[in-house]
Amino acid sequence: MIWLIVGLVLFLGIHSVRIAAPAFRQAQIDQRGLNTWKGIYAVIAIIGLVILIWGYGVARLDPVVFWVVPAWMSHVVALGMIPAMILLVASQVPAGRIKAAVKHPMLLAVKIWALLHLLVNGDLASLLLFGGFLVWAVIDRISEKRRLRAGITSNPVAGPVKWDVIAVVGGLVLYVLFVGGLHKWLIGVSPIIGM
Repeated sequence: MIWLIVGLVLFLGIHSVRIAAPAFRQAQIDQRGLNTWKGIYAVIAIIGLVILIWGYGVARLDPVVFWVVPAWMSHVVALGMIPAMILLVASQVPAGRIKAAVKHPMLLAVKIWALLHLLVNGDLASLLLFGGFLVWAVIDRISEKRRLRAGITSNPVAGPVKWDVIAVVGGLVLYVLFVGGLHKWLIGVSPIIGM
C-alpha cells in the first residue's frame, strides 16, 4: 500500500504545484526556463504514475474489501465511461462547442472516471487511488475558477464543430479499444464482468 501512496503523492503532488504553490512554480520557470520546468514536471509525473500503477497492482493482491458490488454495476460504469472518453479526447484537441461549454473537459473526465471506478471497486487501494484522483480534480477545478476570476486564465472560446466531431469519434474509438481488450491488457481486469 505504501508504494501506491508514494505514487499518488508524486503524481498528484506535481499536478498540484499550480494549485498549492503557484509562486514556486513561477520561480522555477523564471530560474530554469519553461522547457526545463516542463521536463522536470514530466519526469516526476511519469515516475509517480509508474509507482502508483505498480503499487495499485501490488495492493490488489491482498485487498482490504469494504464492499462488493453487483455484477450488473460494471455495465452501468461501462456506459458512464463513454462521456468520460469523449471529454478526455475533447481536452486534447482545439476548442469546439464541447470544450467551450465544459471549460475543463480533462478535469470533468477525471471526475467521471474516478467516481465510476469508486462505484465498482470497494477495496482500500481503489478508495485511495480513485478517491485521491476525485478529490484532486475537485480541488483543481475550484482552483481554476479562482484563477479565472483573478484573470490569470480564461475560458476556451467555441471553435468549429469539427473539433466536437473529432472528440466524439475519437472518444468512441478509445472507448471501443478499452472495452475490446485494452483495459484488460493494461490493468489486468475486464471492464465488463463476464467478458
